[in-house]
Order: sequence, then C-alpha cells, then structure tokens
Amino acid sequence: MDAQKLRLLFLNFGHFADHLFMLIFAKAAFSAGLAFGLAKDGAYAEMIPYGIPSLLLFGACAPLAAHMADKWNRNGMIAVFFIGIGLASIATSFATSPLEIGIGLAVLGVFAAIYHPVGIAMVVEGGGRVGWRLGINGVWGNMGVAAAPLITGFILADYDWRLAFQLPGLFSIAVGLGFVGFVRSGRARAPEATAREKAHIGFAPGWKRAMVALALVTSAGGFVFGAMTFIIPRMFEVSMPAVSTDVAVTGVYAAVVYAAAAFSQLVVGRLIDKRPVRPVLITVALAQPILIGVMAYQIDYALFIVALMAMAFVFGQIPITDTVLARYVPDQWRAKALSVKFLLNLMVGASALFVARTILAAGGGFGTLMVVLAMAAGLIVLAALLLPARDGTEAVAEAAPAE
Repeated sequence: MDAQKLRLLFLNFGHFADHLFMLIFAKAAFSAGLAFGLAKDGAYAEMIPYGIPSLLLFGACAPLAAHMADKWNRNGMIAVFFIGIGLASIATSFATSPLEIGIGLAVLGVFAAIYHPVGIAMVVEGGGRVGWRLGINGVWGNMGVAAAPLITGFILADYDWRLAFQLPGLFSIAVGLGFVGFVRSGRARAPEATAREKAHIGFAPGWKRAMVALALVTSAGGFVFGAMTFIIPRMFEVSMPAVSTDVAVTGVYAAVVYAAAAFSQLVVGRLIDKRPVRPVLITVALAQPILIGVMAYQIDYALFIVALMAMAFVFGQIPITDTVLARYVPDQWRAKALSVKFLLNLMVGASALFVARTILAAGGGFGTLMVVLAMAAGLIVLAALLLPARDGTEAVAEAAPAE
C-alpha cells in the first residue's frame, strides 16, 4: 500500500478507536451496575456519573496532548494513544466497584484526549481536499460510535461487561505496535504541502469572528453530540418495546443509526470543498432542532427512522467545523487550536450527561430529554449565522499560484 494511504488508514482507524473506547461504557453501564448489585430500575442512571470524569479528561487533556505533540512528535503521540488507550481499557475491566470503573475510565479519557488535536491536525496536513479527507476521517470516527453499542451488545449477550473492555484493548495495542513499526520504517511522513497551503503562513482575515462562531457552534454541537451518542443505545432499549428489548438487538439498531448517518460527512465534506461553508452549515444546523424535537414523540420503528435522520445532520456538522479551523488557522497553530476546540466541545458534551442524568433520575424520561436537546440544537443555527460569509480561503488563494 502507498505510504500516504497507509498513514491515513492508521489515522482514520485511530478516530474509529477513539470513539469506540469512549462509548463502550455507554452500553455496558447498565450491565456493570447490575453486576455490582445496583437495583435494576436505577442502575443506568446511577452508573452515568462514573463516566463523566472520563469525558471531562477527554476534553481537558487535549491542550496538553497538543503541546506535547508540538514539542515532541505527532507520530509518537499517536503511538502513545493506541497503546495507552488499550492498556487503560484492559485495566478498567478489572474494576471491582463503580468507583474503580470511574477511575479506569478517567485514565482511558486521558489517552483518548490525544487523538483529536493531534490526529486531526495530521489529517489536514498538506492542504488540498481537506473537506473530503475530514469527511472520510469523520466516517471512521462515527463508525467507532456505531461499533461501540454493536460490539458491546453482542459481548454482553453471551459474556459480561469485562470482556467488552478487554477485547478492544488488546486489538488497539496490536495496532499501536504496528504503527510504531510503520514510523520506524521512515514511511510515516506528512504529505507534501500544496502551493496554497505553503502560502497559508498566517491567520486568514476575519479569523477572530470565525473563531467566535466556531466556539459557539462547538459548544452547542458538543452538548447535542455528547448526549445523542451516549443516550440513543439505552433509549432504544426503553422506547422500542414492539421491536425488541434485547441488548444485542437494540445495540444493532443503534449501530445502524450511527453507521448510516456517518456517511453524511462525505456529502458535506465534498460540498464544503466546492461551495462556501456558511450556507452549508446553516442548512445542517436548521435540521437538527426539528428532527431531535420530533424524536421526543416517537417509539419503535418511527423512533429509529427519525433518530437516523437526526444523527445524519448531527454527524454532518463535524467536518464543517474542522474545515473552518483549517482555513483560518495555519498549520503551526492547528494542533493547539484543535485542542481548545475539542476541550470546549467535550467539556460541554460531558455536561450533557449531567443534564441527562438529572432529567432521567427525576422521572422526566427520554421525551423530555429530547426536547431539551432540541432547544440546545437551536443555538447552533444562531452560531452559524455569525460565521463570516467569506470562508478564509480567498486571501490564501491570492497569495498562492494556481494548483
């Protein structure tokens, strides 16, 4: 395989693994709670708080990961990511109490924090069709979201929650060792920069307004994304009684939603490589509060269909924000800027679990939770309107010869 394609394959698989590991607990929390003697009616709500430190560290440690990558080596940090997250997952499987699970997940979150600021910065290196590459990378990430309930559900059906952490952990370590070998071969080099990317040596005009808009989109989008990816597997178990209440079957339905919706990123990635970003983002943003609001009143197959449509727009937003950042921020600042973006995104995403736990524990149900998420999604529309009409590529294009 061509070295650049293999390099992107490792990076794309890293995105897959990152989201898979962060969502194993979302599906395994109920089973683990029962194993530790929690009451069936309250096991899920009681276990949710033990996953929150992991999400907080997933975001909080991103700036540290970016700093280490800039001071040391991006390839080295990706190797640490693969091996570290695998070891942390295996360690979590040996927990003997909810508190120990929380500690194991927290360590897992520290290693998971490496991927987004470092891996995404590596994906956009070289310039060119950044939107398309980010779209493909995003599909891999969301396949990890889809694989988490699918793989975990099947393991839970025949084994226990511990194996759900152990098997992915062993595989990640093996991939990490393979990446180390790839780096040592000398083939894991960044692609040659395009003329336009070489000219992109400073922040593009309008970058301050663009970053404010991006921060607002990231905050509201992180809240919606964090809740939707964590809650849907359990929501399907509760709200699809005429379809199935089996954890493996509902896990399959959740996986289908995430996997099918992920491909919206390819469509969006191609669009933003050819068209202005702002109208695309506004369109993607407008659909989210409508569809999430409709989810509140659906059950069984109707819920499945509407959830699929809603997640397509939630996922479709992902390559847009990263492309905006790449167009306004030069390479030497991207890892740091991405780390701040993901810190904000994931810290707000973690707060969504506090809200979800509060609503569910108070008896509000998933319908009430969806209404709250729909209101949060409405803020993405307002944030999208703040984005400059020009997308930051014009000044760079004027400074560079045609590619």
